[in-house]
Amino acid sequence: MFTRVIMVIWNANSTMEPIFILKGFPGLEYAHSWLSILFCCVFLGSFIGNITILSVIWIESSLHQPMYYFISILALNDLGMSLSTLPTIFSVLWLHTREIQASACYAQLFFIHTFTFLESSLLLAMAFDRFVAICRPLHYTTILTNSVIGKIGLACLLRSMGVVLPTPLLLTHYHYCHDNVLSHPFCLHQDVLKLSCSDVRINNIYGLCIVIVTLGVDSVLILLSYVLILNAVLGIATGEERLKALNTCVSHICVVLIFFVPVIGVSMAHRFGKHLSPVVHILMANIYLLLPPVLNPIVYSVRTKQIRLGILRKFGLGRRL
Repeated sequence: MFTRVIMVIWNANSTMEPIFILKGFPGLEYAHSWLSILFCCVFLGSFIGNITILSVIWIESSLHQPMYYFISILALNDLGMSLSTLPTIFSVLWLHTREIQASACYAQLFFIHTFTFLESSLLLAMAFDRFVAICRPLHYTTILTNSVIGKIGLACLLRSMGVVLPTPLLLTHYHYCHDNVLSHPFCLHQDVLKLSCSDVRINNIYGLCIVIVTLGVDSVLILLSYVLILNAVLGIATGEERLKALNTCVSHICVVLIFFVPVIGVSMAHRFGKHLSPVVHILMANIYLLLPPVLNPIVYSVRTKQIRLGILRKFGLGRRL
């Protein structure tokens, strides 16, 4: 299906499709080679961390439970996000190749935004998982069966792809008469849109709407789920049991903050920080896209005992504990 999306975008363009210019770090061009090493470490950490999480959950039969299945799906999404941004970042920093065809740019922004909205959907699904585990513990395994988890994952994917798909298709019909210099070493919808000299009100309105109905609604529902969880936890008899119940949510809360705080920061910077240096905007955009895939596996490795022990056993260190 992804290939079909790319072909539709490609065929919609004329033979004279525009070329966009990716931007590195203004004023730090002399350090691009060193920055490429830093980004290489970031991507390597993301790949190793998420693949380790996936392999441990796959191998350890004790981790074949709803919560860990959701963590696996999140790890796959983080790998997809890293693979979406890696080619153009390294082409700018390492190869000093800044030009990108419009069709490739539209395809990249489709994947980047799809994985972004998919992460938000998965975090909401994981909040629902924690709600059921704490508020309906006796029915946990009967409510969140493998079939239900698969359907939730598929629904999250289709929802994310469905809301993003119109944006690159609409972009193919616009004309670009400016310098076509983007603000980042990758393609984002709003960044491409501001270069168009066509009437882009439809895309602007649609983009705002999908942000509200995805990131906005998801964040509100996640907050609501934790209000209900906290209410249920306060009804538990002993303090030790309360602490144990809340401790199962700490990892998820950390991952939610790692995702939503940079997203809010980037949005605020674009809206109110126009006076800030371009380097600040570029750094914030890179943090927003690259931080979650690196930190998520670290959070679950450190905070989740079962995953931590599984990793130690995988590397032959389990017997030393």
